[in-house]
Order: sequence, then structure tokens, then C-alpha cells
Amino acid sequence: MIRVNLLPHREEKRKARREQFYAISGLIVVLVGLIWFMGYGIINGYISAQDNKNAFLKTQITNLDKDIEEIKRLKEQTDSLLSRKRVIEALQANRAETVHLFNEMARQVPEGVYIKSIKQNKDQVNIAGYAQANSRVSALMRNLEASPLLERPDLVEIKAETVAKRRLNEFSLNVFITRQTTEDEKKGKGATAAKDKKP
Repeated sequence: MIRVNLLPHREEKRKARREQFYAISGLIVVLVGLIWFMGYGIINGYISAQDNKNAFLKTQITNLDKDIEEIKRLKEQTDSLLSRKRVIEALQANRAETVHLFNEMARQVPEGVYIKSIKQNKDQVNIAGYAQANSRVSALMRNLEASPLLERPDLVEIKAETVAKRRLNEFSLNVFITRQTTEDEKKGKGATAAKDKKP
């Protein structure tokens, strides 16, 4: 019987398998390292791109905030200018008001009524004076009510007084001036009327 020694052959196979295992292990480690490096690079690329986008958005937001502040400042200036314009228009519309008031008073005061003082507070005018009789005060109030410049006369007080040995009635009444409307007020009233008409 022939005997063959297989030990060296088995040892060589084991050695070949071991080398193959080490080679595959090394290849896997290299592949894992390569995959990790590529993933890390891609993720860093995404993060860098997102950081750039965030920085761009912050810059744009800062610019928009500046624009908003500028718009607010311009709106405040516009409102201030419009307010001044309305005041100037109101003054322009009512600058001859005192002259018209005295002219109207001269026209509307009946005989037997003597004006002692006229005081104006905004739209309200207080008229104080003397009348020969109560009917003269009533006539004055009717005339003021019919006046295109004055409206809503309201008698505050009337009492009998002796002035220079004459018996007179001292009176005090309030009346309101009919204000001339400016263009802006007319537009505002027109817009309000249009809204009221809508169902």
C-alpha cells in the first residue's frame, strides 16, 4: 500500500485561505474607508451649501428689514405731510371766517339788540348782549338759525337788568359756525356715503 503525505498540501491550502481572508478583509476595510470618506465629503458639501443658503437668506432678510424701516419712515413722513396739508387746507378754507362772522352778525342782529361780547372757541361762538325785549332775542335766534354761516343757536341765559336807568334783558347764547369742508373731507364724506349705500 502506498502512503501519501497530505499534510504539506493541507497546510498550503490553509495558508492560501488565510491570505485570501486577509486580502478580502483589507479590501473591505479600504472600501468601508472609501465609502465613509465619500459620505463625509457629500454630507459636508450639503452642509456647506446649506450654510451658504442660510447666509444668503440672512443677508436678504437684513436688506428687507432695512427696506421695511425705510418704508415705515417714509410712511410716517407722508402721514405728517398729509396732516400738515389738512391743517393748511382747513386754515385756508376758514381764514376769512372772522370777517364773515362779523358781517353775518351785522346782518342778522335785529333792532333793539345790542351785542356786548362775542367769544369763539373752535366751532362754538358765545354771544352776550342786551335786548329791549325777550321777543328781540327770539328774533335774533331765528335769524341765526336761518343764516348760511351759523347754526344751532342755544339760549344759555336771559335776565332782566337795569343799564343806564333803562330796563333791558341781558342774554347769553351759543351758536355754532358752519365750517367749510376741505377737498379731503369732501372725499372722505363721499366715500362714507358710498359705503352706506352698499347693501
